[in-house]
Amino acid sequence: MSRLWKEFSKGLWNKLPPFKVVLGLCPTLAVTKTADNGFGMGLAVIFVLTLSNMLVSIFRNVIPAKVRIACFIVIAASLVVAVELLMQAYAYPLYQQLGIFVPLIVVNCIILGRAEAFASKNGILLSAADGLGMGIGFTISLTLLGSIRELFGYGTVFGSQVMPRSYEPFSFMVEAPGAFVCLGILLSGMNAYTSWNRKRKGLKVLDNPSHECRTCGMCGR
Repeated sequence: MSRLWKEFSKGLWNKLPPFKVVLGLCPTLAVTKTADNGFGMGLAVIFVLTLSNMLVSIFRNVIPAKVRIACFIVIAASLVVAVELLMQAYAYPLYQQLGIFVPLIVVNCIILGRAEAFASKNGILLSAADGLGMGIGFTISLTLLGSIRELFGYGTVFGSQVMPRSYEPFSFMVEAPGAFVCLGILLSGMNAYTSWNRKRKGLKVLDNPSHECRTCGMCGR
């Protein structure tokens, strides 16, 4: 049970996808104009990531090594089609808002990264915990970023008025540059907290605290 919790919880902070390992930035920046969009994209990624991890783990000893990436993409693509159909049936306005970024989940670096680095080497329960934790962490990140941008850009959060009626929306926050600025502020804040926490505990501060290794940051080395 402790191993399951470890693999689940790492995606909530230690390997938080957009901020700690800096993956999945395209949807992070593009669909977070509102909290609704960020939350909806996050739920879609949870579905695809968790199930793809489980399927890759189940078939890891059957898939030939030479075509493993192609097989991972086929598995992810099948799940993304299912997500698209479900969103069209039950959340069509959200599907229209997310647009092309729903089918692009197929090639999301988080999906392929976890399949290659973890699910293809571990059992189904650990892979499910890994995918679910990473997916929830990704959803929290997108929802937080979307809430901040929506709050300052529209004066609302999840469509509900938060700022006073007299508030003048800061439209820059819901434009493309605003996404980069908001992400940068959150990244710097998290890195500053990580450095401070390590110093408080008497640990050596990493030269590059956003990454866990010099490659993809997903392997845990």
